[in-house]
Amino acid sequence: MYRRLKQGFSNISGRASPSRGSCSGMDHVPDFEPHRHIRLLTFNIQVGINTASYHHYVTRSWQHVLPHRGRIENLDRIASLVRNYDVVALQECDGGSIRSGYINQVQYLAEASGIPYWHQQLNRNLGPVAQHSNGLLSRFRPLDVTEHRLPGILPGRGAIIARFGDIEDPLVLVIMHLSLSKAGQSRQLAYVHELIADYQHVVLMGDLNNHAEELLTNTPLKHANLIPLPDTAHSFPSWRPERALDHILVSPSLEIRNSEVVSYPLSDHLPIAMDIALPRGYLKTF
Repeated sequence: MYRRLKQGFSNISGRASPSRGSCSGMDHVPDFEPHRHIRLLTFNIQVGINTASYHHYVTRSWQHVLPHRGRIENLDRIASLVRNYDVVALQECDGGSIRSGYINQVQYLAEASGIPYWHQQLNRNLGPVAQHSNGLLSRFRPLDVTEHRLPGILPGRGAIIARFGDIEDPLVLVIMHLSLSKAGQSRQLAYVHELIADYQHVVLMGDLNNHAEELLTNTPLKHANLIPLPDTAHSFPSWRPERALDHILVSPSLEIRNSEVVSYPLSDHLPIAMDIALPRGYLKTF
């Protein structure tokens, strides 16, 4: 499948229809293993565009609408990174349009990295021009995966919620890409907080377009009792990180073994990684 996808990019005129808004089959996805620590990664991949300077927003802006052969090389580099993790949250993916060579980038990264489960959420459908999407990659079989449209004046923001482990006491992962405005973020986080309020083990991952202190003190997330990364976890812009816009926020029940900003400047954002373990008592539910 991976070779077919890669070949399809090199021959855009003879494209095959991509898989859109769907997930992989479950036949070869192993069950969740609660005794293991879980390696998490969140990455805004900017649809595979390699941005290394502010002037690239101008000189490489055409790559947001037209195909570029270097994009597949960037995706392969991203795949070489994400294969080291168990659960990956992806933002700014393309689900299969002209600019991506009609390749579903979430599926491509799953195939290229050898991660058996993938799910793509199509948030803004511009037909053949662009398929703005979030993505989930997982080595574990989820209990279920649901998609949610986040509220906002302009449509096109979404969240993926994946539950793992015990159905009565699951590990809940939320993948999202928030709006730029503070008012929009507040409405979206109010919606998300309602979805996670009854769960004990929660991970919020994604490009939240704001600093953790602001999110956890001046939005509805202040009621969620989540633990942020250190204030120094700057991820944007990737060539000179000055702002902490990408986050992995976790419930106090989850043991953080390690966290870091990964020095992997391919997108305009740097990826964020965290290694967590479920509480010891969680094993008794299995």
